[in-house]
Amino acid sequence: MTESTRDRAVAALYGLAIGDALGMPTQMLSPDEIAARFGRLDGFRAADPAHPIAAGMPAGSVTDDTEQALLLADALIDGNGHVDAERFARSLIAWEEDMRSRGSLDLLGPSTKAAVEAILAGTPVDQAGREGATNGAAMRVTPVGIVVPSDDLGELVDRVARASAVTHNTTIAIAGAAAVAGAVSAGIDGAGVSLAVRTGIAAADLGGERGHWTAGGEVARRIEWAISLGEPGDPEDSVRRIRSLIGTSLATQESVPAAFGIIATFPDDPWSACLAAAGLGGDSDTIGAMVGAILGACLGTKGFPAEALAIIRDVNGLELETIADRLLSLRR
Repeated sequence: MTESTRDRAVAALYGLAIGDALGMPTQMLSPDEIAARFGRLDGFRAADPAHPIAAGMPAGSVTDDTEQALLLADALIDGNGHVDAERFARSLIAWEEDMRSRGSLDLLGPSTKAAVEAILAGTPVDQAGREGATNGAAMRVTPVGIVVPSDDLGELVDRVARASAVTHNTTIAIAGAAAVAGAVSAGIDGAGVSLAVRTGIAAADLGGERGHWTAGGEVARRIEWAISLGEPGDPEDSVRRIRSLIGTSLATQESVPAAFGIIATFPDDPWSACLAAAGLGGDSDTIGAMVGAILGACLGTKGFPAEALAIIRDVNGLELETIADRLLSLRR
């Protein structure tokens, strides 16, 4: 393992957490509400006491996006690169119970909640997630991209599908998760942003052949559309187009393409990209997490201010370097 490979893997996890934390106070708000509360976003902010999900969370706090990604990382480490579906379902339920005991409103999403309860009630794993088309699989899939190389895209997408099937066993959700994992994995293998994005699109095409068919636009084609809307020379208008045309909801076929559109707008600047994602409104923390993970994997820790890395460590008590090392030890 080279130092560059390790730095990219570490940056993928930090980028995920940074994008998540920047979007924490803006998630589910409209652009007008974000502007009224925060003005122009230039860093981490605390959530408003009246926020519908993150009320009172301190600046720099991560949400379910990072925490569930780390649960998946633990499952991969414990399973030597593979996920025990029932064990992972139980870990998600335990996580939600812990969050509820702390008074948090940031709980399991609708697809994940329904699927894990079905598994624990005896529903077979390959059936429990057959309705899950929201972005829960994509938001937490980065550890799979760290564990599995991109040179065998079929194997990578198979591993994504198995990790996703617990809660999101649908064509749309797996395609979205495969796009993120493919781009992250390519970045860790040394790809630049352009190649990583192309790898993500190819992975999304393969992912769309896995899982239970669900009606909706093809994720890979919508990613291509979102990329075409991103113009680095005109970021303000690009963000507006991505928000209004692609969408920023929990739907995989909106949020995953929106993340790639932001990447196309800020291909050389992960910090600005995550700030732009935070200002989108809607599911901004999840979009930011995906943006940060992919650009982090491609550009390394130098793409983020050292102060931002320190804030993520200090506020959340995370040891992401150790987790990245353990995941990389499983990479072929």
